[in-house]
Amino acid sequence: MEAMEDDSSEVKDDHNHNYCGGKVRAALSSQVPDGVGAPEPVCPTVPGGEPAKRQAKPWSGSPRGSKFMDSDTGSESSEVSEPDCSAASTEDKFRLDSTSKFLLNAMAVEDYRKNHWPNLEEAIDRLLIQNFSDHISVSYAQIYGYVYKCVCQQHSELLYSDLTSKISAHLQQVSTQLQASPTENLIENFNIALTQYLASLQCIVPVFIYLNKFYIESKLNRDLKEDLMKLFADHVAEEHLSKLMPLLIKAHSMPFQVQPSTMASVVKGLHSLRPEWAQLAPALFSSFIPQIHPPAMESQLPDYADCDRKLQMELSMNGFPRGDQSRKRASEDS
Repeated sequence: MEAMEDDSSEVKDDHNHNYCGGKVRAALSSQVPDGVGAPEPVCPTVPGGEPAKRQAKPWSGSPRGSKFMDSDTGSESSEVSEPDCSAASTEDKFRLDSTSKFLLNAMAVEDYRKNHWPNLEEAIDRLLIQNFSDHISVSYAQIYGYVYKCVCQQHSELLYSDLTSKISAHLQQVSTQLQASPTENLIENFNIALTQYLASLQCIVPVFIYLNKFYIESKLNRDLKEDLMKLFADHVAEEHLSKLMPLLIKAHSMPFQVQPSTMASVVKGLHSLRPEWAQLAPALFSSFIPQIHPPAMESQLPDYADCDRKLQMELSMNGFPRGDQSRKRASEDS
């Protein structure tokens, strides 16, 4: 029993199962060749026979974080790590990405200004000032291709702004020309300007259909043709309405002073631009457009009959006799 107690007092097991003691050191030293120092004990003993435990250095109060020093290796432990710079690096990366996107967008806008819009502007000019008797060679497929590229490169808003600005400038020139027109020719000249503009829209709207579908309708909740018609109403029709309406009422009271086709075209055109303008001259608009007046009532039938009789009398007084209605017109062969 005493021998066992001696052995147990000599051999101690630390937490890492490293056996330390006098007999173990003697056995190891006996096996080491001459000239080589004896190996150091794995766990140095402390007074009292207990193996030494790892001593940790106290926490440091560094503002960049505490570090833990290992007494065995002298190295810093990573149990309490320093704050990383991921937030700063992410912010720098975001700034770089924003700068790159800004430069790319600037390059794309410059490409739009130099390559795409000049070709579209030239085609729009040719379509707006075309004459019906002249043949204009315009590649609608090429124009559609330019519009498609502009929309795909996120230039829809810029393209729409340039298109409306271009057409507005053209309509202001048209309005200036109508102001210089003589009063007796205002109805005819207004009809020419309106007819030519409507014909131009029949060419412009289809080639800009991609812009209309993916920007004007989806984001602005409007229609391209309606917007362009509104431009004509604002810049041309409304500017000359105060002069044009009295001339139309006077021409309507005097049959064939103006060609009936011209009268019908101007009146219908004004109604398509602003339906509320019909209330300025209901009798004029009702002669060319149905359902201008409210529905007729039975009590008003005699009044309508009187109006028809007055019209027939006016026509007969202006050299348009009714003739003999009891006989058919003679055949050219007889």
